[in-house]
Amino acid sequence: MKIVLRSVYQVYVWLVLMPVALLYTLLSGWAAVLAAKIWNPEVASREIAPRWGRLICWLTPARVEVEGADNADPKQTYVVVCNHQSQYDIFLVYGWLKLDLKWVLKAELRKVPGVGIGCASLGHIFVERGNPEQTRKAVDDALNRVGNGVGILFFAEGTRSQDGRLLPFKKGAFRFATSQQLPILPVTIIGARDIQRANSLLIYPGKMRMVIHPAIESDGHWMDEDIPQLMKQTRETIASALPEELR
Repeated sequence: MKIVLRSVYQVYVWLVLMPVALLYTLLSGWAAVLAAKIWNPEVASREIAPRWGRLICWLTPARVEVEGADNADPKQTYVVVCNHQSQYDIFLVYGWLKLDLKWVLKAELRKVPGVGIGCASLGHIFVERGNPEQTRKAVDDALNRVGNGVGILFFAEGTRSQDGRLLPFKKGAFRFATSQQLPILPVTIIGARDIQRANSLLIYPGKMRMVIHPAIESDGHWMDEDIPQLMKQTRETIASALPEELR
């Protein structure tokens, strides 16, 4: 019976969820562009984007629990560091992390209809893997636009985990934090992989949990040599909320 229900649900995914989600993504992308030009990018980031993430979770349906919401001060700028399990990580963080998010995205996403133009208008950062010069320029340009209440978001593993276990972290987020003396906000995502796994088109209803940990504050004296310790501390913090077998 369970196999039959899961098969029937995939019909709903292809006939309802995906068409509606795609249409709403396109509309939201263009709405974000207009809002950014008519008002400012913050309106699009704080009003349009969260509704987009929440609607897709509601349609799935994906139940969401958030722990530690008060640890994200909407007036403070952070380097937000998350683990990465699924495409649904994006909907979850956009929908429930109450910051003006600026994402560090793969350059290929600029070509996705609605998503690319919307993200560009919102001031998100597109980087090319294997091109450190372009990455440095993109980050440097973004630094000039950072204001209060912004979350510069990194999936520190650099890719989605295939088996759900936490991967080694890359240095980009921590170089950013030390260069700007910004606090690091560790965020743990749990359960997104059960809804949609990496490199899979299959989607299932489920439950996601987001744990927002206390920020790792800068004392104004972070140096490059502090990066390994910051990586270790952040990774241990994120891992602490994961099931033991995924740490």
